[in-house]
Amino acid sequence: MNGFIDGILGASPVLAYTLVACLIFAEDALFIGFVIPGETAAVLGGVAASRGEAHLGLMMTLVIVAAVVGDSVGYEVGKHVGPRIFDSRPVRRHRRKLDNAQEFLRRRGGSAIFLGRFVAFFRAVMPALAGSSGMEYRRFLAFNLAGGAVWGAGFVLLGYVAGSSYETIAKVAGRDVSATVFVLAIVGIILSRVLSARNRRRNEDRGKQ
Repeated sequence: MNGFIDGILGASPVLAYTLVACLIFAEDALFIGFVIPGETAAVLGGVAASRGEAHLGLMMTLVIVAAVVGDSVGYEVGKHVGPRIFDSRPVRRHRRKLDNAQEFLRRRGGSAIFLGRFVAFFRAVMPALAGSSGMEYRRFLAFNLAGGAVWGAGFVLLGYVAGSSYETIAKVAGRDVSATVFVLAIVGIILSRVLSARNRRRNEDRGKQ
């Protein structure tokens, strides 16, 4: 992992942009997330920006685009060849986690796409699961855009603020930080639904008057 980190931080700006974007895209589209956490690549992109070796805005944009496009490719892969992938030997080793992801998608629907972005395994398999389940692409894309934007901007900014402390941040990014953002996102969705329910009741009460 140290060689991977040094490779990105020691690269030229163009190569750093390319490496970070490609790793994040590949994790979402090709299930490489089982090996390389996308958070690490996003955080390192922010670190490179903090050192003046990359532009923060451009790095953030590339990370978000790579995440959204990677998920969209993963969706299409799941739509067309999902069952074959999920029955393959490498994926069968993660059967229990995969079953949990499928159950999460059934229970939460579109919000599972957003929330799954903050859990490494879910991030790698959720797009393909959405595609294989027949979820409408427009619905998938809406949650994909929201999750990609929050996740991408958040982790790049985390690396930018961390600066020279990137090693510590990279180690906890996949655990503590993701867990915190995950919980906050759930709270936000619950509050949003409560407020929507209250507004509907108010409108119904007004209609009865």
